Amino acid sequence: MRGRPTSDHTKWTSRYRKILLAVDASMVISVLALAHIVRFGLNQSSVDAGSIALPYTLVSAFIVCAWMAALSAYRSRDGLIVGHGMEEYRRVVGATMTLLGCLAMVCLIFGVDISRGFFAIAIPSGVFGLVASRWILRQWLVAKRARGRYLFKVVVLGKAKDVKYVANQIQRKAGSGYRVVGVALTSTEGKPRYLTVNGQSIPVVADMDSVVSAVRETRADAVIVAGSMKGGASYVQELGWELEESATQLILTTGLTNVAGPRIHSRPVEGLPLMHVELPQYTGARHVLKRSLDIALSGLALVMLLPVFLILALLIKRDSHGPVIFRQERVGRGGEKFLMYKFRSMVETAEDDLAGLLDRNEGDGLLFKIQMDPRVTNVGRWMRKYSLDELPQFWNVFLGHMSLVGPRPPLQGEVDRYKNRVHRRLYIKPGITGMWQTNGRSELNWKDGVRLDLYYVENWSLAGDLIILWRTVVQMFRPVGAY
Repeated sequence: MRGRPTSDHTKWTSRYRKILLAVDASMVISVLALAHIVRFGLNQSSVDAGSIALPYTLVSAFIVCAWMAALSAYRSRDGLIVGHGMEEYRRVVGATMTLLGCLAMVCLIFGVDISRGFFAIAIPSGVFGLVASRWILRQWLVAKRARGRYLFKVVVLGKAKDVKYVANQIQRKAGSGYRVVGVALTSTEGKPRYLTVNGQSIPVVADMDSVVSAVRETRADAVIVAGSMKGGASYVQELGWELEESATQLILTTGLTNVAGPRIHSRPVEGLPLMHVELPQYTGARHVLKRSLDIALSGLALVMLLPVFLILALLIKRDSHGPVIFRQERVGRGGEKFLMYKFRSMVETAEDDLAGLLDRNEGDGLLFKIQMDPRVTNVGRWMRKYSLDELPQFWNVFLGHMSLVGPRPPLQGEVDRYKNRVHRRLYIKPGITGMWQTNGRSELNWKDGVRLDLYYVENWSLAGDLIILWRTVVQMFRPVGAY
């Protein structure tokens, strides 16, 4: 079987995996050395293993090998998951937890008495260090991709409408890892030479019958099949066979636009591939854990940020007349109303002045937004820029009206105008931050904001919440769309 020459993506993915391997090994060795120094100092210590005394250096070397093997077994450096999404982090954490369980079993079976303090330092430090190092490397990779490097070149195949949707989603996210180098249309009516997506012209390089030859000419790394194909599964199967010769990946879009990967499970039955989609869960143990995290972090924030609250209160009071705290009725989970607290960032008569500004609305859908809103005070303008006006909502979280992460808390007037599925935003508690805040905030249109909120409602996870919280902190120092 003839293969094509090694592509650019093969070279850079191989290089990147080697970097990940070196960083993972360095991190694991470092945390084990740290655990030994903190627990035992610089003295040589030994582990009791029945009648044998094993030096901790030998035990640590074994753990290093086992840890690296676990990371490899979980395919945490797989080219398909590194650089985007949460799956990479999940696999790192999963590999580490599996390692801990296996080590506990080994110690129990063979009577090896490893210090619990050693594990208590090494494992949490290792998880944090591995995830943090992966995140730092990802920022480097995203920066490279934003400059057009380290990308998988793809050809998108399908109807013009489906191709535009896929190409638009890829272009919206610099860290997606893909670059559309051409499109193949299933219908060549009119025979367009280019397809315009977000102002960018993408060449039409093929149709259904010539897509394989177009892949060779463009040296694409993958073909993305967007939507259903004429010929159905038979066509897709034959396309996969033809692409085998060029080592090109075949990627199928499921059409499940609001379903995250962890909810999708593939299960073959007698050669029939069945795709199981887990139903969203709005109660249960995970929500109890989410509430526990809300109470712990909001309580800690209220205590630690008290000096900041006092300073902001003084600045607001000196800047304009009116109360320091702005109270507004919002709609929470299940339509329950509550008073949401914010630092006042507008003049006291802001609600009364709104009617005279409706004709200047720059928002779409149900949102009212003006980039240079005359009602915003001087202090309020920079508070909004850095989201400092939102800080009193930690009290709402502590009381249980809101969550740290969730959909944007709506006004009753907005809820009254919701249509059909938009009401699903009320299935969980609204949040101080969410996917809307880490994806452009006021620069998002109404449709995209709803799409992100619904995606979160049905696919949220504790790991995802922690990542959103981290991104929110970063966003506060690099504000985008905040006004």
